[in-house]
Amino acid sequence: MADPTPVFDDLRAESDELDRLVAELSPDQWSLATPAPRWTIAHQIAHLAWTDHAALLAATDAEAFGKEVEKALAAPDRFVDEGADEGAARPPDRILADWRSGRQALQDALRAAPPGTRFPWYGPPMAAASMASARLMETWAHGQDVADALGAVRTPTDRLRHVARIGVRARDYAFGVRGLTPPAEEFRVELAGPGGDVWAYGPETAAQRVTGPALDFCLLVTRRAHRVDLAVRAEGEDAGRWLDIAQAFAGPPGEGRTAKRDGRTAEGDGR
Repeated sequence: MADPTPVFDDLRAESDELDRLVAELSPDQWSLATPAPRWTIAHQIAHLAWTDHAALLAATDAEAFGKEVEKALAAPDRFVDEGADEGAARPPDRILADWRSGRQALQDALRAAPPGTRFPWYGPPMAAASMASARLMETWAHGQDVADALGAVRTPTDRLRHVARIGVRARDYAFGVRGLTPPAEEFRVELAGPGGDVWAYGPETAAQRVTGPALDFCLLVTRRAHRVDLAVRAEGEDAGRWLDIAQAFAGPPGEGRTAKRDGRTAEGDGR
């Protein structure tokens, strides 16, 4: 089994980068609207703290986590927003402190997990490294919302490899969550990483192909930008359909990001 430590280190680094972005914000800035409908910067960080808490329960108290799943099943269209609303109502310093302590506790729990351990989740059970990758993906995506609200430009890093991998692996999920039959054949995905290297997935001879910058692909699969504004290209009808609906996150698609080019709206809001 591969050493999961690099994934944990990358999650810490991604969280620390977002922490630096919000640590010195004024109370008024915490109230700034982000691209996600009704969500402020406070909602974004409160949501990360809320999800870290759920992940910590999954890693340390399966019975308690099972009760959280029951709450989610009872209100599938509301439980995420309700959790964010509750957290965002707290003072900014409390939101930040809760997020910091929660993500540290989750890091400790994931690093202490015996090899081969799998934790329950809202979908299939997850290994510690997979849990860390998923938390990194969500931290990066919500960090993009915060950066957009502040007008900040983030420098892409090789940590995007985790986001891209989840996006590729979630191809069939993106079709299934919309009631569509996933394509039978594998796709070839070739992405230009921030350092200039190529990240390749799938058979080299596949007829259906997706190419483009890794950053743009990650923005696409996290629904943080509309396809028409990104330099991601598809070869093949099925690959094109996938780029219209791709998502790396679990849950139903919501509203979405408006295209800067012509005002169209993507299907998923990316929460």
